[in-house]
Amino acid sequence: MAEVRLENLTKIFGKQVAVDHVNLEIRDGELMSLLGPSGCGKTTTLRMIAGLEIPTEGRVYIDGKDVTDYPPKDRDIGMIFQFYAMYPGMKVFDQLAFPLQMRKTPKSEIKERVFKVAEMLGLTHLLNEQVSSLTVEQKQKVEVGRAIVREPKVYLWDEPLTNLDASVRLYMRAELKRLQKELGTTTIYVTHDQLESMVLADRIAVMNQGRIIQCDPPEELYERPRSLFVAGFIGSPSMNFIKCHLTEEGEKLHLKSNAFKYDVTNLTQELKKCSTDEVVLGVRPEYVNIFRAKPPGKAFKGEVTLIEPFGFRMIVHLKLNEETLRANIRATPLTVGEKVWITLTNIHLFDGKTEQLII
Repeated sequence: MAEVRLENLTKIFGKQVAVDHVNLEIRDGELMSLLGPSGCGKTTTLRMIAGLEIPTEGRVYIDGKDVTDYPPKDRDIGMIFQFYAMYPGMKVFDQLAFPLQMRKTPKSEIKERVFKVAEMLGLTHLLNEQVSSLTVEQKQKVEVGRAIVREPKVYLWDEPLTNLDASVRLYMRAELKRLQKELGTTTIYVTHDQLESMVLADRIAVMNQGRIIQCDPPEELYERPRSLFVAGFIGSPSMNFIKCHLTEEGEKLHLKSNAFKYDVTNLTQELKKCSTDEVVLGVRPEYVNIFRAKPPGKAFKGEVTLIEPFGFRMIVHLKLNEETLRANIRATPLTVGEKVWITLTNIHLFDGKTEQLII
């Protein structure tokens, strides 16, 4: 096991800054996910850690050692990619043994390690089978097995589940999490799938335009995103956003929008940090509450415009004057066109200019 540390890691292709002064510390035994949209720099960052790309600037440390100038073979890492790299004509045993044979590992140790990994992955009964006869799920397990049989200090996983069918992806996601916890090996996992990241990772580094925007445990990212980008990227359905203006009316402070007037007098001190009178109110769909009769406190009139049922839950689309909200609620006998009352809990307020969290 090993700690991985990135210092001012930068990669420039021509005039394009792919990775922009990334600083990150992955703890010993931790599963860190690099999450972000396509082109955000996450795979390039992983490739620099692996030694497959040379940094334009910055350093890579593994287990306290500066490995920036080391070739990939000398970094003691195991990589899993989204595409299989099976050797044709080889049996499963030989596929798993190959990385050890290349390192001139003694035959007795190779056999011991291959059987250990095969048992761990449920491949023992397939060791004498040709890889061409395997299912997609089994091939993915062999790919994982080849990475872990070497017992490297660090695993680098680059979207290993992207090309799998939904049912296989769900199964392999659980398998990867079980394996990582069982092995306790430091792992860096690249994905654009926020659900995958939330389920697997101990911490998530959200990237955009080559930079790390926020790095925190999944629950912290979800409940307290520090920017509009993270708030909108994390969560499915994504957070509702309503553009508002701060207005003072006597001793009262309100957020005014096309949907409502919202009293925020109790947040006056916090809102003094705002750089403008433009504020974005954010609320997750599960914190949008629907009532048929007017409840006590702050409530707004709305209309049901669409219902998406999902088993015992449903996504309800609501119209509040010129704004639209989505609510994620327990299945309820609502109808399209029905007039309802709406309350909001656990709201977030973002600076309309800087897009950073205020409260």
